Amino acid sequence: MNNRSWKRAFLTLAGVFAVFVIGLFFGLALRRPLPEQHALQPTRVQTRDDHRTPAGHARPLPEAADGSFAEVAEAALPVVVEVSVVEVVEQRSPRSLFDFFFGPRNQAPHDQGRQFERPGLGSGVIVRRNADTVYVLTNNHVVGDAREIEVGLYDGRRYQAQLVGGDPRTDLAVLQFSTAQDVPVAQLGDSDALRVGDWVLAVGNPFGFESTVTSGIVSATGRRPRQAGAGLPELTDFIQTDAAINPGNSGGALVNMAGEIVGINTWIVGSRTGGSVGLGFAIPMGQAVDAIDQFIERGRIVYGWLGVSIAEASSDSLPTLAQDLGVVDDNGALIVNVYRDSPAARDGIRPGDFVTRIGGSSIENAVDLQRAVGRLAPGEQTEFRVIRDGQQRTLTVTVEERAAEEVIARDTNLWPGMTVVPLDDDIRERADMAAAVSGAVVVAVQRQSPAGAAGLRPGDVVTHANGTDIGGARDFYRAAAEASDTLELRVARNGAGLTVEIEALQ
Repeated sequence: MNNRSWKRAFLTLAGVFAVFVIGLFFGLALRRPLPEQHALQPTRVQTRDDHRTPAGHARPLPEAADGSFAEVAEAALPVVVEVSVVEVVEQRSPRSLFDFFFGPRNQAPHDQGRQFERPGLGSGVIVRRNADTVYVLTNNHVVGDAREIEVGLYDGRRYQAQLVGGDPRTDLAVLQFSTAQDVPVAQLGDSDALRVGDWVLAVGNPFGFESTVTSGIVSATGRRPRQAGAGLPELTDFIQTDAAINPGNSGGALVNMAGEIVGINTWIVGSRTGGSVGLGFAIPMGQAVDAIDQFIERGRIVYGWLGVSIAEASSDSLPTLAQDLGVVDDNGALIVNVYRDSPAARDGIRPGDFVTRIGGSSIENAVDLQRAVGRLAPGEQTEFRVIRDGQQRTLTVTVEERAAEEVIARDTNLWPGMTVVPLDDDIRERADMAAAVSGAVVVAVQRQSPAGAAGLRPGDVVTHANGTDIGGARDFYRAAAEASDTLELRVARNGAGLTVEIEALQ
């Protein structure tokens, strides 16, 4: 096999596979979003009826008439607040030329920086009141690292606020402040009832211009960042609107024509100057109400944790993978790795299992699996329907509470710690490999894992595992699942053969 041909073939394969690998390591830390530029990973929840307009009950909020949205704006403006924050950031001191050439003149590290305060500005929505305590919903990226928080009401009153809880996975946060005075509380609408073409208003404080109202329509519902071309995590279905949303609108309201809050404005696809180009995205209120309840009750959002890494086996992206797994309908998510001592490992989920249903929810893709697992209550028994070796099985799984992201990121015992796809005729032809060669191609390796520690590389072709011929991905995952602590692989790499032993980490 020509090395250059194989490298070219592998780069093509890796590019295809990268399109559909989603959330490859289930539980790694996610980057913190920036205002109006990044969105995080909400799980789909049900809107509570006690915070919505009951069906069939008229509200005393007139809809837009005669081309004016004035009365709708008047209903929404008082419940949207300005959120001013001060965060402390550290700036490293520049290294002097003397220290560069001759070393530091004392033992103090040269890169110790100075701290300074940086102001920030966003928006929020008053969503609840309990006695003298008022709760404000906003984006986590607005307030997550703030030392001081102040909210400014529409009528000019200002209050010091405290962070009740924030969650980077949903990019939602709840603040509280105290007052005995009257404060308006938002009416939360049914975001699921929105239709493409419905009029909506965006209310917030763009660029510090408080209480700004812009109008537009619902451009799309169920929009994922990939479809919007933003290259963002795909764990929420956003409302897309062409109502102008700009920096400072984060945490502000998306309002329907009944004056109800149906979304929290979160991010935009901006122009070169950072302004709106008519591509704004809001977290649906139906995905935020449960978060509000959990923040107020617990100060945090509790997620279920399964302990796996996942991918899709889409026949559109890589036709031979679904076929090799014995999957006829490729709606579902592929388990590619399992954390040792995780709920998945204890309850019988194995690498190579293809999950099609969790409880009463059908699983169409890897995103659905992440959402469904996140919604499960820790300690709750749930049936998982999987396809294994072409046969359907039902497993009863009890998930645990998801640990902090940094804790999960430190867990290196992900078995086996690699992702493979079948070696098919197209790959053989591109890599100038003989037709008789069979195996599974490594397309991803988790560095801090048994496979990573053993030196496996993307592009390796696994031909044998524990003495068994590997004809494709299904054979490899079966061997990995049946191995107790050690997996001995015969690997073809750049035309040479070698033996690699994967051992479970302690």
